[in-house]
Amino acid sequence: MERIKIPFSEFTFSFSRSGGSGGQNVNKVNTKVILYWNFEQTTCCNSGVRERFRDKYGQFILEDGSVQVVSQKHRTQKANLDDCIEKLHAMVNSVAVPPKIRRATKPKRSAVLKRLDSKKKDSEKKRLRRPDY
Repeated sequence: MERIKIPFSEFTFSFSRSGGSGGQNVNKVNTKVILYWNFEQTTCCNSGVRERFRDKYGQFILEDGSVQVVSQKHRTQKANLDDCIEKLHAMVNSVAVPPKIRRATKPKRSAVLKRLDSKKKDSEKKRLRRPDY
């Protein structure tokens, strides 16, 4: 499986104050990272990957066609930035390979006969339990 690499130059970032752990530091430092990636104009993905990404991760795509990924899990801006990029790469690589097409099959004749024979035996067994009136 070939992994898709997105150039760093295609990303834009926004930073803000995050909630969660950090103590008094949380009120002073902009550690929350919001990553924007222009999904419609990227050169690293073909149309099939774009279509599968849109189907699976449509909730992350904004009206202007850019993808928004947010991270505020860590206490440092750098760790959150790396987490955003890692999340986006995981999302893109999960749809990189097209799904395997399912081909309809029929059960083998022997399997059908075996199932019918089993049903006949069970029905005969239950018929023999009934009282004769």
